[in-house]
Amino acid sequence: MKIQVNSDNHIDSTSRLEDWVRSTVEGALAHYDEHLTRVEVHLSDENGDKPGPDDMRCQMEARPKGHQPVSVSHKASSLDQAVEGAATKLNHALEHMFGKLRNKRAGANALATEETSGNTDALLQEEFLENDQALHS
Repeated sequence: MKIQVNSDNHIDSTSRLEDWVRSTVEGALAHYDEHLTRVEVHLSDENGDKPGPDDMRCQMEARPKGHQPVSVSHKASSLDQAVEGAATKLNHALEHMFGKLRNKRAGANALATEETSGNTDALLQEEFLENDQALHS
């Protein structure tokens, strides 16, 4: 999984900040590593140079293989909190998406098994009726 970090003009993006963001995202999404091609992280200061509550924003977009992108954002008073909050939200969103896919596959497998079982029951019933007719003839 590739992690790309972007920031606006109001955030002093250093290699140390980018490394920390990457490690935070990797830690939060490690169990989805095989399923994601890329995660884009966008850091911004909503109010620019003016201070304010919850003015730091982190948007994360994950690109699951073969599926539409999943995007979340989190606002907080510090950049650390914004990144950690967005990473947690993205983890939950991916958990939900992959959980739905697993349930959908499990339902399809159960249906296929039920159809196969139904065919087997029909064949057994047909065989029983043929044997019953042969005995009574």
